[in-house]
Amino acid sequence: MVDEPVLCAEGLTKRYGRRAALVDCDLVVPQGRVVGLVGPNGAGKSTLLQLACGLIEPSAGTLKVLGERPAASAAHLARVGFVAQDTPVYGGFSVADHLRMGARLNPAWDQGLAERRIAQVGIDPAQKAGRLSGGQRAQLALTVAAAKRPELLIFDEPAAALDPLARTGFLRNLLEFVGELGASAVLSSHLLGDVERVCDHLIVLGAGRVRLAGDVRDLLAGHRVLTGSREELARPAGGVEIIRIEHAGRQARAVVRTDAGVGLPVELEELVLAYMTRGEERR
Repeated sequence: MVDEPVLCAEGLTKRYGRRAALVDCDLVVPQGRVVGLVGPNGAGKSTLLQLACGLIEPSAGTLKVLGERPAASAAHLARVGFVAQDTPVYGGFSVADHLRMGARLNPAWDQGLAERRIAQVGIDPAQKAGRLSGGQRAQLALTVAAAKRPELLIFDEPAAALDPLARTGFLRNLLEFVGELGASAVLSSHLLGDVERVCDHLIVLGAGRVRLAGDVRDLLAGHRVLTGSREELARPAGGVEIIRIEHAGRQARAVVRTDAGVGLPVELEELVLAYMTRGEERR
């Protein structure tokens, strides 16, 4: 179905014993988005991505990925490409070995795409993966995931350990793959600059709950920054919801949700931090 959401969660909950990693999460992510998934450590980001890949099962609620239960079949698995946090590759295998293995395991494998991308990033196909730099390993993992020609690419902190130059190259290639494949992507990252650079949809998790979700443009349009005295901001006008307020002496600064167009535009980083902080306070 053309308009089927990439991700659709209703009441999604995951518990590990008594600890709840996700609690009653509702999400609808449209197709064609590059989604930034952000939140503090322990917010449930990796759990959500593992659920989406079918690596674990929910404790309650439902999750559909591309209209089906995650990993419902071999055909469904082929529609999703996943790059885990440590960009796993097989150290004793050559780069070419990885591509041959990808071709054997994936029915829609695009060998031409894989070889072209490996050449573009300057990796020797004969090189053992264990001798590649961190940036090269990340590029190899990205290429293997994308050469499946999936409809959805999922990345769990793939660039966290990379230096700025390698991270920039990785993100650039991520966007190129998304464009070439016509795919959607979900990128979990604690680097808000990376999210702002490549993502047009945002999910903020806090304490296992969805604190904010939507297209970045709409979220920025629906929030503003207000400044004034403590007394003024203690009594906001109707239609204004205070998300986060900070005081400095008798003055205050607040990130608010409003459609009234009052105040100043909010930057994405300040908006994300406001909801992340709010989530931590509501534990």
